[in-house]
Amino acid sequence: MQRPIYPYMVACLFLPAGGAQAEEPGNTTLGEVVVTAPAPKEKENPAQPAVVLSEDALRMKTGRSIGETLKDELGIASQSFGPGVGTPVIRGQAGPRVRVLSNGIGSNDASSFSPDHAASVEPLLAERVEVLRGPATLLYGSGAIGGIVNVIDSRIPDKMPDKPIGGALEQRFDSTSDETSTVMKIDGGRDHIAYHLDGFYRHRDNLSIGGSAIDTAKASITDPSLDIVDNPKGHLNNTGAEAISGSAGLSWIGEPGFAGASINHLENNYGIAPDGTGEETVRIALRQDKYDFKSELIDPFRFAKSLRARLGYTDYQHTEIANGEPGAFFANRTYESRLEMDHQDIGPVRGTVGFQVQSSNFTAIEKLTGEPIVPHSLIDSYSIFALESFDAGPVTYQFGMRIDQTDIQPDGMKGLDYTPVSASVSAAWKIDKQHQLNLALTRSSRAPQVQELLADGFHDATRSFERGNVNLKEETSYNLDLGYRFKSDWLRAEFDLFHNWAGDYIYQQRSGEFVDEEGNPCTIDCKPVLVTSQQDAIFKGYEAKLIFPVMENRYGLLDLTLFSDYTRGEFVNGGDVPRMPPLRYGLQLDYNQDKLSSYLRFTRADDQPHAGDFETSTAGYFLLNVGVNYQLKAYKDAELMLFAKGNNLLDQNNRNSTSYLRNFAPEAGRGAEIGFRLSY
Repeated sequence: MQRPIYPYMVACLFLPAGGAQAEEPGNTTLGEVVVTAPAPKEKENPAQPAVVLSEDALRMKTGRSIGETLKDELGIASQSFGPGVGTPVIRGQAGPRVRVLSNGIGSNDASSFSPDHAASVEPLLAERVEVLRGPATLLYGSGAIGGIVNVIDSRIPDKMPDKPIGGALEQRFDSTSDETSTVMKIDGGRDHIAYHLDGFYRHRDNLSIGGSAIDTAKASITDPSLDIVDNPKGHLNNTGAEAISGSAGLSWIGEPGFAGASINHLENNYGIAPDGTGEETVRIALRQDKYDFKSELIDPFRFAKSLRARLGYTDYQHTEIANGEPGAFFANRTYESRLEMDHQDIGPVRGTVGFQVQSSNFTAIEKLTGEPIVPHSLIDSYSIFALESFDAGPVTYQFGMRIDQTDIQPDGMKGLDYTPVSASVSAAWKIDKQHQLNLALTRSSRAPQVQELLADGFHDATRSFERGNVNLKEETSYNLDLGYRFKSDWLRAEFDLFHNWAGDYIYQQRSGEFVDEEGNPCTIDCKPVLVTSQQDAIFKGYEAKLIFPVMENRYGLLDLTLFSDYTRGEFVNGGDVPRMPPLRYGLQLDYNQDKLSSYLRFTRADDQPHAGDFETSTAGYFLLNVGVNYQLKAYKDAELMLFAKGNNLLDQNNRNSTSYLRNFAPEAGRGAEIGFRLSY
């Protein structure tokens, strides 16, 4: 029986809510995406890397997944598993090292447990997305070496709308898979009551690609016994998908603050690219129900500026359906709550302190037989955290600390407990109006996840037998970041260098062993073994961007951006960390005139020869994308935005080095996407 931690959570109902939250944009649009670090309300905090994308950029960058939406940001890639899955990879880190949040608390799906599991957050409904690094990550989780991705929407209104009813309708079509997406939002309110409704529907067919689906030479290296009889060219079999979601939220809003609740239902059915043997096709049928409460009080008592609370319950499950029969079944029922207080300034020091509780009931079984893939486990986590900052002349200092207590109680086994401690310090020196230096040092510690410890079974979607390691220790990383910013009339520049020393780094990799679906040695119909191991590793790299204003006159504005990023991951005792992104560099032209915006982006991704043991290298590729949008008034207060994109215009058959399916599922080929957004 699960331990009674709910009284701590229920306390949140009478306190306020929040997540990584800045000012909300207007409620009558589908919103904007912000890739940034949070800042104190008094002044911008420059101690974290930050990029702000406008609403137009959201329309241009929104993809099938949160990973695809962010993949063009410096230092960020998408770990694809065919078009149905795309989770963020930040500076080479993915899975539990990049925590995906929905409005400040965990999405609490199964996307961090395995690369074939889609995230349940939906970028089509986002008002903004925050990517946090440095001290601010300690507000939301430990061990986030890569960072925190927080998807924020207006599901629970926190300010009164400016009209009784408003809304937005968006429609998209993508030629690479004949994908249609429809999004609708309605917001309104009066007399201290505000409401929100939203929903989306998406359908797509098989994905078009720029060549053969399977790289037979590379596939034979990882699995010599693989007998490929079906290798389609120009399309990727079994990659169609259908998703539908609906949400409703209601809030009371007054001078003291606000309190509100929401409910969301999501269904997503997507296919996994086959291995070419013709023996098995796998689809994943995902369902999630999410219930959230959120509140905030302004100046609730003498020593608090504001008090926020969040309480959420997520009921997530998915079934991996192999040849029409249910196979692996994953379920994760999670309560999560958090309390945050922005305290009154203590001299020059301003900051936030808080408490977080999470309780999960996790199951992973073979559905037909009931055999566990991961033993049924109760997972409880308690956390306290603080983030403080102060100014000393031209330098802004920021300090963060977080202590977690994680308890894992698997059925029929002795319980496991961990106490990760994380801390961070950063400084931003604004030398003058043109120059700024940033320096951050972070210690991130995380407990092993339950599947990393206890997995022992065949996983249909990954077509592998997975083995955990119950002897895993806490993973601890020391991360050093150095940044420089320059701004003048003729140039804007951003440079970031990082070096991470990861002790007892936990990773999953092929062992070179092959077994049957029961884990026994075999000679035919064998599956590769994926093992979870641990050793020290080093990650280093950079992100760089130069922006030149080429033209500014009555004909419009034209900017030229040169960009590059790179991450290298190596084990201290020799060998390469698997699934690292390649060196990228390129240029982008942005043209704006009045209500017209457009871009042309050319990217070169180099070869990735550092694939890791029992993995295969990927070839370099070129990527040419273009986009345009135009805004006009439709009728009275209604605004219409038209947009179009051309993706992978060179029709390259790109293989993603961060993907487990790189040899079986290349990225999308040449395609066009068109759409409109009508807002009122």
